[in-house]
Order: sequence, then structure tokens, then C-alpha cells
Amino acid sequence: MSQNVLEMLLPMMVAVPLLVGGALAVVGNRLKLHAWVMMITQLVILAFSVYLVAYFAHPDHPDALGHSVGLWPYGVGIPFVADMFSALMLTVTSILTVCCTWFALASYAANSMFFAPLVLILGSGVNGAFLTADLFNLFVFLEVMLLPSYGLYVLSANRQTPARRVHGARLYVTLNLFTSTLYMIGVGFLYGTAGSVNIGVLASLGSSDRTVAMAASVCLLALGIKAAIVPLHGWLARSYPATSPAITALFSGLHTKVAIYAIYRLYAVIFDGDTRFLWVGVLLFCLTMVIGVLGAVGEKTTRTILAFHMVSQIGYILLGVALFTELGLTAGIFYLLHHMIVKASLFLSTGAVEVRYGTGVIGALGGIVRTEPWVAGAFLVAALSLAGIPPFSGFMAKFLLILGAVEADEIAAVVVMVVVSLVTLLSMLKIWSGMFWEKSAQRTKSKSRNTPSATRIIASTASAYSDPNSRTPQLAHMASESQFQTLTQSMTIIESDRSTVPKKRISWNLSLPAIVLAGLTICLGLGAQLLLTLSGMAAEGLLDTSNYLEAVMNG
Repeated sequence: MSQNVLEMLLPMMVAVPLLVGGALAVVGNRLKLHAWVMMITQLVILAFSVYLVAYFAHPDHPDALGHSVGLWPYGVGIPFVADMFSALMLTVTSILTVCCTWFALASYAANSMFFAPLVLILGSGVNGAFLTADLFNLFVFLEVMLLPSYGLYVLSANRQTPARRVHGARLYVTLNLFTSTLYMIGVGFLYGTAGSVNIGVLASLGSSDRTVAMAASVCLLALGIKAAIVPLHGWLARSYPATSPAITALFSGLHTKVAIYAIYRLYAVIFDGDTRFLWVGVLLFCLTMVIGVLGAVGEKTTRTILAFHMVSQIGYILLGVALFTELGLTAGIFYLLHHMIVKASLFLSTGAVEVRYGTGVIGALGGIVRTEPWVAGAFLVAALSLAGIPPFSGFMAKFLLILGAVEADEIAAVVVMVVVSLVTLLSMLKIWSGMFWEKSAQRTKSKSRNTPSATRIIASTASAYSDPNSRTPQLAHMASESQFQTLTQSMTIIESDRSTVPKKRISWNLSLPAIVLAGLTICLGLGAQLLLTLSGMAAEGLLDTSNYLEAVMNG
């Protein structure tokens, strides 16, 4: 495919899902048609994203592509620009969207005529945020992303209690409206100080113009809140678990990651990696690691624990931009892509259990590894990867980040990363033990209280046979027959209670998305060199933004 064709197709990443979503909304309540069209559209976007990655990986191809919508001149048109970093983000978010919507269809969370249109419009906003090179248009695409998210949040929260659903939705909507307003204020300040919000015009001004730096800092603050950086992190842990598992997993791979991508991009282009402000990032991101993992310690449900760990892992990801060296940026991007896959796998594996068994409380279920080995295996692989255990992708991600911190003489950050990794492993083992491995003490206690003792039944039956004071032999026989029936039922329960749940309850449709993503993290761990090379190319594009800016100006 020629360079000109590729450049003209970049806006289609936004237009196609947006138009298809609108068409599905007009079609009406034809859920099978919605499902097929939604999945085909997402697979087409995934294929194009993979092609972009392969295109930029070729040594003879340019490092960035740009196109201005409507062929308006530079500074006026709406610029769409793609490089290796944005192509990698498009690819991974497309994979996650396919897996999460598959899970939503299997769990009946997509049982609404509005689900497919909202998901496609959400994807349109995400794609636009990765491709735009204009800060006002970034605001527009953030809103295109957020508006359908509000609908998905409410539509899919049908299993939650009304109070929790309303509280989570109110917190989610209020926080995002506030951050959008704050971001727009920063964009207004930038336009007032620099006369433009085109990222090409703003390049390097943050390191030389104090007023531009202050205005851009307002935008970064808003993006930091959206990314759930400490101390403004509590909204994520309280709002994400209040919707359905499918939407929690989808949001975990899209929303905060768009904000993280924008932080990487804006600091590289506008501030040109200015080292004067990096210590602030190191401090905040280390605090985010620690407070996020400590917040998970006292939680009792799987999704709340995973949500707090999501906050903690965001600290790891953003530490890469705070180091702002080639190794640090490479490690941060590698960690970002790995984390998106692993965290979605964890939410989907525990979500499959929650959907089928009706609870995500630690200890309410137990021993289901015997009856759900595939789901349990997917969780274990993703959990060990999240904790950084070899040979999974999480080990390489954390190892590279530690090397980057050592190279930048941030020894305190190295200590924080190691300690937080150990606590993360303990939390993952807590979920593994309480949900998959150990039998539920609550169920065992309930069973022993409600199930007749076999010894008592045998004794009472023998007494009924031998009691000379029985009114009639017939009544004695009836009593003994009843006791033996109870004995048979009790012995059947005892015999079948080797696990606490019936066998094979989770369908393959429900378990497959988590298994696929867990398998992907194994592949990324064993074949880390490929992703490491691609992440290194993306990092080079952030250190040297000349090719990206040339694509912005000439698009």
C-alpha cells in the first residue's frame, strides 16, 4: 500500500466506526446483526493497525505519516498523524476491544440495541485520540470517547445493587466532566499564550516559554487525573467495579491508557523532555505505586483489588516518561502494552467467575480450580505476569524499568518497584487462594451445619429397627426407610463434595477471551525481543520528534 493511500486512510480509523455505530443505532433492535457488524468492524480496524505497525517497522519506510482533513493548510486543518507509538496503541486497544466485546456478548452484557453503537463510537474516540496532533481535537475525541462510556456504564451495571450503581456512575461522570473542563481551560490558556493548539506550533515551547509551560501543565494535570495518579486516584477504584466485568475490562484497557499516551506525547513534544520537571514525576509515580498497592490490601472483592492494582501499575508505566531516557521510555512503553493485555485478562478471568457464580467476593467460592482449570490457569498466568515473575512479559517490563531507573540514578525508585512487586504478588496469591485454590470455609461450615451426620443417621436407623417400643413394625420400617433415604442423599452429597461447585460451569465462550490474552502475555514474555524492538522504535520517536513534527506540518 502506498504512502499516500495510508495517509488518506488515517481519518477512516475515526470515521468508519463512528458511521457504522450510527447506522446500527438506526437499524434498531437486531442484536445478531449488531454483534456481527460490530465484530467485523473491530477486526478490520485491528488488521489496519497491525499493518501500520509492520509498515513503520520496515527500514525503508518513513517514521511517521500525516494527513490534514479537507486539505486545509498547516495550522488550520485537522491533523491526523501516526507513528510507531500510536500504531502500537491502536493495535493493542483493538485486540482488547475485540476480546472484551466477545466477553460482553457471551455474558449477555451486550443484550441492548445500544451496546454495539456505543462501543463503536467509543472506539472511534479512542482511535482519534491516538492519531490527532491538535490539542483541541484531542479534547473533542476525549468527549467522543467519554459520552458513550456513560451509556455503557449504566446499561451494563444491571447486576449491581442500585445504591452502588448510582454511586459509581455519579463518581465516574462527575470526575470525567471535571477533568474535561480542566483540560479545556488548559487548552484555552495555551491558545491565549501561544496563539495555536497545533502540536507542531507548540513544539519545545514548554521548555523555553514559562507561560506556555504553565498552560500545558494544566492540560497535563487534567490528563493525570484521568490516568488516576495519586493523590487523585480514588475515583477509579470506586467506580470501575460498579459496572459489569466486561465494561470494567474494556475501560481498563482504553480510558486511562489514552491519558497515559497523551502524557507521553505532550511531554515529549511540548516540553521536549525537559529534565527540570522530571523529579516531580518520579515522586508522584512512586507514590502512586505504593498507595495503589496498599489500597488493595484491605479489599475483599476481586475487581476492587484489581482496580487498586491498576492504579499502582500506572505508576510503573508513567515512571518511564519521568526517566525520559531511551531505555526508560522503551521500558515504559513496553510496560504500558504489557499491562493493558494482562490487566484485561485478569478482569475477564475473574469476571467469568463472577458472571457464572454471581459473586466476586474473596472466600465466597473456593476450590474451583478443579472444575474450571482453564479460567484458573488464565488468571494464574496473568497474575504472575503482573507481579513480574519470569518467563512472562511482566518480568521483562519490570526488569527494563529497573535498569532504566538505575541508569538514571533513581535508586529510591528501584527499591519502591521491587517492594511493590512483592506486595502485588501477595495480593494476586490472595485472589488465587480465596477464589480458585482453597475451599470456601463459609460453604464448608454451611454444609456441615445443614447436612445430616451419617453416623447419626446410621445410629437412629438401627434404633428404629431394634426399638421394641415402636408402635408397629410398619411404622418402624417406614421410619428406617426414611432414614436410609436421607442417609443415601447425605452420602451422595459427601461423595460429590470434593469440590464446592458443580463441574464445568463456565462456558468456552465466556472463558476464551481471558485465555487468549493470557496466552498473549506468554508469547510476549518468551518472544520479548519483537515487542522490545518495536517499543524502542516508539521511544526513539519521542526522543527525536522531528519526523513526527514533519508529518504534522506536511500532512
